[in-house]
Amino acid sequence: MTMIQHAVWLYHRFALSYRDVQELLHQRGIQVSHETLREWNMKFASLFAEDLRHREPRLPVVS
Repeated sequence: MTMIQHAVWLYHRFALSYRDVQELLHQRGIQVSHETLREWNMKFASLFAEDLRHREPRLPVVS
C-alpha cells in the first residue's frame, strides 16, 4: 500500500479529520500538510474505491 493509499484509507476507514491523519503520518516520520491530504482524497478516493469494487469478495472465516 502506498503512502497516499494509506492516508486516504485512514481518512475514510476511521472517519478522521485531515489534521488527524496528518498527525498520525507525522508520528511515522511523514511530513504532509492537511491541504495535501485533502487534494489526495479528492483525486484518488474514487480510484481506490473502484479498485475495491473489482476485487474478489473475501470468504468468511469458519472456525
